[in-house]
Amino acid sequence: MSHIKQFDHVGITVADLDEVTAFFVALGLEVEGRTFLEGDFVDTVIGIPDSRTEIVMLRSPGGGTGLELAAFVRPDHEPGSPAAMATELGIRSVCFEVDDLAGAVERLAADGYGLVGGIGRHENSWRMAQVRGPEGIVVSLSERIG
Repeated sequence: MSHIKQFDHVGITVADLDEVTAFFVALGLEVEGRTFLEGDFVDTVIGIPDSRTEIVMLRSPGGGTGLELAAFVRPDHEPGSPAAMATELGIRSVCFEVDDLAGAVERLAADGYGLVGGIGRHENSWRMAQVRGPEGIVVSLSERIG
């Protein structure tokens, strides 16, 4: 018997909260809220004493699973690998379904965010591409076809 009720959100730790938030808002997500977290609750949950973080919660216009962006005020964040490839352990991408893959890729390219590889097609059902966004975050974009 599963104890999971629903998939609520995915969290990404970032250095520049404003830049990464703007990137995801430009993709079409909406800011649900922005706040600072500190104190016993968050220290207990993440296991880091005296931590302080600012978070932004984003969701697609229809609701559903959220994307939580967190920037640590203290302690300083640990740098990751902004050039990480799919073979590195850990979460490698977040994926969004779009209705115009080519248009989305063009808009992101105009903002300086390029493709990781190319635009692929899976049978007659999906087209997909991965874009490397700010701070090396890989965003998969998929378009249902056929």
